Amino acid sequence: MSSIASNPTTPNAGPAEILEFAGSRWLVRRPKPFVLVFEGEACVDGSTSKAATAPCDYLHDKLLDPACREAFYQLVDATGLVVCLNVATHHPSYRDVRGRSSKGRLSQGEYYHHDGCSGPTKPRFVEIRCPIQPQTRGIATAVAPHHAVVAAMVQVLPAELAATPALAEALTGQDLTPAGVAAMSNEALDHLQGLITRTVRRKLDAEGARAYFRAVDRAADAYFEPWQLGESRFIANANAGVTMQHRRAYQQVHSGGVANGHLVKRWTNEELLLPGQTVDAALIEALCREEAEGPSERGESDQPERSCYLGAH
Repeated sequence: MSSIASNPTTPNAGPAEILEFAGSRWLVRRPKPFVLVFEGEACVDGSTSKAATAPCDYLHDKLLDPACREAFYQLVDATGLVVCLNVATHHPSYRDVRGRSSKGRLSQGEYYHHDGCSGPTKPRFVEIRCPIQPQTRGIATAVAPHHAVVAAMVQVLPAELAATPALAEALTGQDLTPAGVAAMSNEALDHLQGLITRTVRRKLDAEGARAYFRAVDRAADAYFEPWQLGESRFIANANAGVTMQHRRAYQQVHSGGVANGHLVKRWTNEELLLPGQTVDAALIEALCREEAEGPSERGESDQPERSCYLGAH
């Protein structure tokens, strides 16, 4: 279904490759081991085609075409984060990202998390998108492998926090080297991460917590490239392959009052259904309820609220 050939002469940040996938040739980059970036389609000779520079809806027309969709999903499973640049689409399945941060407190989205973290069943992956819009996006979205996030949280944890009774008991006697954390089960990772996050929330003020997570971003070697307009990011959330986490990441002191482009999202595997597929209504209802607990990141909106998308395409 796919093959890759190196194309070092392509003028892009980082080495470029040609990926043969879904009946087309794609110009791609791998800025990190867990990231694959689709720039767009490439010409037969490997040069950049118009489709790689002019926005079009190659995401739905080709990568998510029913004949290729599961193969694309498996690519996300195996990679961790798949980024599609220069996509112009008005597909109705996207909805506003929810949650807004104040200067005085962190929103839930600023902590590293899986989507659906409050329930036993999580979406296979989450797609977050920066639509083409007049305002650019200045707030980053940090993405990193789950085990790397937890290892980094331990590594940069201030000594006074590590000495608190709950954490000291949990940390004592464990192999907390990167290799030891990588060997932990998902349940053990979740437990340790929860303890650290709750301690950080209780013991640090808002900017202290944000500074801590900026240090986690760096130690985990997270991907937090600035958002481009027309960019979609598919983040492996709970699957048989690489499991990632993500967070809203202020890379500077959060002063508020700064205009920012908005994001939209969907759980593509669960919401963008193939003919004959049946939606797990209970799962979607639970996930939508979890999303509805915070205000829209866009603040006041001239668009009506919409429920989760439940349709075939």
